[in-house]
Amino acid sequence: TKQTLWPDVQKHSVHTLVFRSLKRTHDMFVSDHAKPVSLDDQSHNVKMAAKLKADYGAVLHMPVLKEGKDRVSHISAGMQGHQNDPEYLITGTHAYPSGPGVALTADTKVHRMPSEGGVQSLALALPPSQARQDASRTAASIGDIHRHAGAAERSQPNASLMEGGGTRNSALMRKAPTMPKPQWHPPWKLFRVISGHLGWVRSIAVEPGNQWFVTGSADRTIKIWDLASGKLKLSLTGHISTVRGVAVSSRSPYLFSCGEDKQVKCWDLEYNKVIRHYHGHLSAVYDLDLHPSIDVLVTCSRDATARVWDIRTKANVHTLSGHTNTVATVRCQAAEPQIITGSHDSTIRLWDLIAGKTRATLTNHKKSVRALVLHPRQYTFASGSADNIKQWMFPDGNFIQNLSGHNAIINTLAVNSDGVLVSGADNGTIHMWDWRTGYNFQRIHAAVQPGSLDSESGIFACVFDHSESRLITAEADKTIKVYKEDDTATEESHPVNWKPEILKRKRF
Repeated sequence: TKQTLWPDVQKHSVHTLVFRSLKRTHDMFVSDHAKPVSLDDQSHNVKMAAKLKADYGAVLHMPVLKEGKDRVSHISAGMQGHQNDPEYLITGTHAYPSGPGVALTADTKVHRMPSEGGVQSLALALPPSQARQDASRTAASIGDIHRHAGAAERSQPNASLMEGGGTRNSALMRKAPTMPKPQWHPPWKLFRVISGHLGWVRSIAVEPGNQWFVTGSADRTIKIWDLASGKLKLSLTGHISTVRGVAVSSRSPYLFSCGEDKQVKCWDLEYNKVIRHYHGHLSAVYDLDLHPSIDVLVTCSRDATARVWDIRTKANVHTLSGHTNTVATVRCQAAEPQIITGSHDSTIRLWDLIAGKTRATLTNHKKSVRALVLHPRQYTFASGSADNIKQWMFPDGNFIQNLSGHNAIINTLAVNSDGVLVSGADNGTIHMWDWRTGYNFQRIHAAVQPGSLDSESGIFACVFDHSESRLITAEADKTIKVYKEDDTATEESHPVNWKPEILKRKRF
């Protein structure tokens, strides 16, 4: 009977029903997510009074100007235990007690007015920037009293007070940050399309002399191209599956490659032959990078590890384990931390190369981290994920800011010395960002190669050449595209449409 009466009712688990309820609740209140909680005046006053007593109790007896008498009584009234403090009415400049909390003596209680020459010399002694700061400050700190002998305070008798009865200063009240104007960058335009691969182009590396570049593809080949003309110079075969990573050594004529066949190879470019294999990974090898100052190669794999290899002896120096899913990207630098990895477990790990252990784990991302890039001049780096691009500060991985708006799976990042950050995504879009402000100044969606499927538009890798005048991208339509800055563009023809709104730098 139940089957005939309720034929379409589907039974759900308690977990599913709870999850749906949570999602509905979230959708109902999502508009209130960023609204601050309204302040209660009474609790605010109590909090301020407690803070004043705790932080400034030792200096509340400090002398003030005659016109500030009401102000002192107002502050003292809001404080328990300070109603009976003596009031000092100074006719001249501020007195100098021997230390905070020490009462004035009869000698120091009254000072004569300084001479005009003294006031003049005091004003001249202030640098202009300091004078401007003091003029804009609403109330004096104890440091100002000691430093300027009250000159700045006398010029501002109507110093304002906070609601809770305390002085307004930077420790109690902070101005909301506003977005600085981004640096102007000329737009980039498509310069050349290079065809030749028979499968997705998965990786790119430019050689140190900036004469040629190398690409690895899903057609199992590695191809070397002339950078100036875009002509094919050489094809290397040897991998039996997709080539996912390539790197060219700056100290020896070696090319390194890795692929989904679990192999890591070292090619001697004088003979165009494989001279070394690095055996150890248990699954597809997704990325590799060369250490800039020592002969060490680092690879990362779907087996959730990164491995450190001695290039010459082929020894597996360290197996960096700790990630719980595919390690998709790895980067090396000469400074600490020397190795950084990003994984599909949505974490970034900073590694101690000597000990072979994790220094720090960054858990802010909520989706797989597929791309990392180190800034060429600053001690910072960026990570790309489907939720956000995030910028971080070395050596501890302190969060700087989010770059939001590239709503796609980000496969690759590149940055140049001029502060142009490029992000390439699975849907074929490229976004250009100003590194300092996080302003997205250009978006590119190049047409796919004729003959390839429209759905096959994805950016798998991008890199600037060493002159930083060209951007090379590896794409799903089997082509390599080269972009150049538009030399004819000016700031007038392509203005920066920025809005100095309050920054939303959320720590997640």
